[in-house]
Amino acid sequence: MNRLWSPWRSKYIESFVHDGDGKEAGCIFCAKISSKDDESNLVVHRSSHSLIMMNLYPYNSGHLMVVPFGHKAAFEDLTGEENADVMRETRLSIEMLRLALHPDGFNFGANLGRVSGAGIADHIHFHIVPRWNGDTNFMPVLADTKIISEEMKDTWKKLVNTLSSIRHG
Repeated sequence: MNRLWSPWRSKYIESFVHDGDGKEAGCIFCAKISSKDDESNLVVHRSSHSLIMMNLYPYNSGHLMVVPFGHKAAFEDLTGEENADVMRETRLSIEMLRLALHPDGFNFGANLGRVSGAGIADHIHFHIVPRWNGDTNFMPVLADTKIISEEMKDTWKKLVNTLSSIRHG
């Protein structure tokens, strides 16, 4: 299978992992957790133990991640409170996506460890990927390329507005 070369993704991830001198610079998720600029960081919601944010490299439009605040790599290191919070935020994510984007289904999970495909293995995070009937076309099969049909800021606004209506409705 041919691969689409995307060096910008590695450079983006590495910019948070190593500074110019090769020293560890910090975690991309911890940086977003400590930042207050939710719109620029595509953070949709913050709870007591985690946040919901859009994935900058989505598999589909509306691809969300639930990221616990604690910098932990292993699933079993999450406390009971953190685990319960992740599940509440996953449920909220699915509800927002159903109302805002009307998907037919979802993929939900985590890549635990580098060998499982985790791009950022040191800070556990969970993916919620909305799926639609027929959302696979020839591009992923022939060119290993996904087509994202909506500007990410537009999707972010839809999700934030939907969250507001859930909270006030």
